Amino acid sequence: QVQVVESGGGLVQAGGSLRLSCAASGRTLGWPAMGWFRQAPGKEREFVATIIRTGGYTYYGDSVKGRFTISRDNAKNTIYLQMNSLKPEDTAVYYCGLDQEGVGGTNWRPYDYWGQGTQVTVSS
Repeated sequence: QVQVVESGGGLVQAGGSLRLSCAASGRTLGWPAMGWFRQAPGKEREFVATIIRTGGYTYYGDSVKGRFTISRDNAKNTIYLQMNSLKPEDTAVYYCGLDQEGVGGTNWRPYDYWGQGTQVTVSS
């Protein structure tokens, strides 16, 4: 079994910063790829960022490019999402997913395991 646990959400004013963490444990097979998605009420789950373990390749959604940075600590099976210059439209539940195939795509459906989500609220 694989467990994925997010942490670090909270309430912040517009322009502020937050850092999310996502730790994977269990039979992760070295977590080939992990990604962040978010979902606001009444909206579809949106791609935020992904990172591939081999080579550390990263990819970002257009709405967060230049503001968010995804990184990893392989030894801890943990990834991070540094979020700067936050906007009210970034408000959502942020989910971390693990993709055993190592593709790390922008579509959430192929990801195999998910955390429970962490709420990020940005006030104007």
